[in-house]
Amino acid sequence: MILIRNGRVIDPSSALDETMDLVIDKGRIEAMGIYETSSAYDRVIDARGMIVAPGFVDIHVHFRDPGFTYKEDLVSGARAAARGGFTHVVCMANTNPIMDDPALLGLMRKRIEDLPIHVYFASAVSEGFRGKKLVDMAAMKKAGAVCFSDDGLPLQEEAFVREAMRQARDLDMVLSFHEEDPAYIKQAGIHHGRISRQMGLYGADREAELSMVRRDIALAKETKAAIHVQHISSKEAVMMIAQAQKEGIDVSAEASPHHFSLNETAVLKHGTLAKMNPPLREEEDRLAIIKGLQENVITIIATDHAPHAKEEKEREFVKAPSGIIGLETSLSLGITHLVKTGYLSISQLIDKMSCQPARRLQLKVPQIKIGCMADLVIFDEQEQWTVGSFASKSCNSPFVKETLYGKIKYTICNGAIVYLDHEIHPVI
Repeated sequence: MILIRNGRVIDPSSALDETMDLVIDKGRIEAMGIYETSSAYDRVIDARGMIVAPGFVDIHVHFRDPGFTYKEDLVSGARAAARGGFTHVVCMANTNPIMDDPALLGLMRKRIEDLPIHVYFASAVSEGFRGKKLVDMAAMKKAGAVCFSDDGLPLQEEAFVREAMRQARDLDMVLSFHEEDPAYIKQAGIHHGRISRQMGLYGADREAELSMVRRDIALAKETKAAIHVQHISSKEAVMMIAQAQKEGIDVSAEASPHHFSLNETAVLKHGTLAKMNPPLREEEDRLAIIKGLQENVITIIATDHAPHAKEEKEREFVKAPSGIIGLETSLSLGITHLVKTGYLSISQLIDKMSCQPARRLQLKVPQIKIGCMADLVIFDEQEQWTVGSFASKSCNSPFVKETLYGKIKYTICNGAIVYLDHEIHPVI
């Protein structure tokens, strides 16, 4: 048994915010209240001055497994997730081979059985990510897929997307979209604007995102499908989604920590470590994303954890791949840029990192109540730390050497401690 003592227990799903003790036994929360330390407990955690919350849920990660395991694999990805306070993650389908086959999905689900956290998989929408032929959506759902996404590539043919929406609707599944039309992109990974011109590049115009968000909202209205807009990056897209939600269209959106923490100027300081799809845009866009989070237009924070090898990111800007890792800094960026600045309460941040993403994909929502599985994170909201080591295989982050608020102290999954605060390995 584990006794967690004196923690500020916050569970947004039940509006719980109270200092108390928790008893964990046989993987579940056995009791809540005030308890004395005794020899009956295998471990006693003093959480005084810390927050105890439901484990975080990231519905957008890349563990690069199978096919690119020199960047990340299931084991290292799960370790990075646990270090970031995540007890549930959803892996995207852009692996090699593409996650478009029920047999492959079945094999991958067997491989996650011994991992320390809960790992789920998105199915591709199209076979081979070619955007031409739908996967067998019913078979992929039966095999265990929790959503459909061709993340990393846009779905360009309207008739194809319409049919995908119809089938996903009938299966009561969410379609998760990477919204970037290549017709408006000359150099991916950087916003078309002042900074790209300074670098002699055209970049990715904001219309790349807007044209596809506009189309998919219209199709969702027509088909009554549930859609999700990934890593939203522009102020206009936030406004489109807000209006669609007012009209009763079933559309949700996620913000990545880098999009609410940085703007296009980060490229000048961090180079390829600030190269991502969609790109960091202008300060007005960053503030609009924060406003969208405040107003619950954007209900989910997801990292788009995208590991790359050091030598890949050290190439010249136009040749380097897009994407950054994010699992191990997500909470701290939220506390530093959203909570400490007064935009969100700590409970609202937890809600967008745990309860809301789980609900959107119909995963079991982590809760703190008697009888529930003990999937928990314990963190110190006030502790400052400097980013300098990662459990991930990769270290492609613009936040290295940044000092942030909010330190994960313990992650508990299925009642077992899967992360205990200590340094992993330094960034070289």
